[in-house]
Amino acid sequence: MKKKFETRAIREQAERSQHREHSVPVYLTSSFVFDSAEHGQALFAGDMEGNVYSRYSNPGTDEFIRKICLLEEAEDGIATSSGMAAVFASIVGLLKSDDHILVARSVFGSTHQILTQLLPRWNITHTYVDIGSPDSWEAEIRPETRMLFLETPSNPGLDLIDLEFAGNLSRKHNLILNVDNCFATPYLQQPGHYGADLIVHSATKFIDGQGRTIGGVVVGRKELIEELRFFARHTGPAMSPFNAWVLSKSLETLSVRMDRHCANALALARFMEEHPAVEWVKYPFLPSHPQHRLALRQMKQGGGILVFNFPGGFATARSFIDRLEMLSISSNLGDTRTIVTHPASTTHSKLTEEERLAVGITQGLVRISAGLEHIDDIISDVAQALDH
Repeated sequence: MKKKFETRAIREQAERSQHREHSVPVYLTSSFVFDSAEHGQALFAGDMEGNVYSRYSNPGTDEFIRKICLLEEAEDGIATSSGMAAVFASIVGLLKSDDHILVARSVFGSTHQILTQLLPRWNITHTYVDIGSPDSWEAEIRPETRMLFLETPSNPGLDLIDLEFAGNLSRKHNLILNVDNCFATPYLQQPGHYGADLIVHSATKFIDGQGRTIGGVVVGRKELIEELRFFARHTGPAMSPFNAWVLSKSLETLSVRMDRHCANALALARFMEEHPAVEWVKYPFLPSHPQHRLALRQMKQGGGILVFNFPGGFATARSFIDRLEMLSISSNLGDTRTIVTHPASTTHSKLTEEERLAVGITQGLVRISAGLEHIDDIISDVAQALDH
């Protein structure tokens, strides 16, 4: 019988050592010993399975990858040193000069920099398409288009993309559908069910969930992951064995934490929607979200992030943020602690004002990553800052 999500996240483990430990240990080693010269030769040739060097594989890293594959129901995966290393590898590890990427507008700031500043060095081009007009995407596909890259929900605007539509479009034109699933996590949304070929995560965020470490992961179709594994093996964006151990343990509580993140985010969004100082609030499971029905169809819950806007722009947003007493002011998200961010001056500050406005990032926009504190205390801190 197929085990439930929560059970798979807890019970998938690397083989125990002779000590029969209940919790898998950290494999802090750079290399591994071969039984013989012939054994080493066979491992390097790929004739035998086993560990050679922790830049290639490590028992703890392999366990983390297997867990994400189980939770996303993907065939294979690689772990990387950070979420952006995962995004970069998932693109550059598969594309070549003169290839073209179709990108759903509204991506993370560093992803935008990769697309606009780095990929042109290798003559890899991109076209941004409007999230609000998916019917126009097909017209932007060229003979050299190889990949469709998207985030849903997007960072920070919480725009949603119909994954079923994206999957059908990608299959029709033989494109690699590459989905950044960081905000939803595999607990709330599984893009592979809709035809995603690759799923990318910044494990730094909700997968870790406690602001302790950095990591990334790409999972998906086996033949694509084989190409990415070759790229990662020889360029070296490897995940630390210690970070892999931390993240694997974190997955055991992902479902419990996400339930609380989502409940707190929804309650806070409802409160802020009624506050006169706030112009508007966006949260996927609020009926006022433009794509609320889509959220109900492809997400289990609305996620741990909400955004809202002050009509007074940056001055009002800054005043609100500076008056907070408990909430953390940081650029991170997905922590046990509730975090407040001003995207226009931090995570998306390298974009031009025109580029920011194109994806709905105004100077008055504030993003909140709802933590695990008691909701009454979160709302109390937000309320006193808003009332000022």
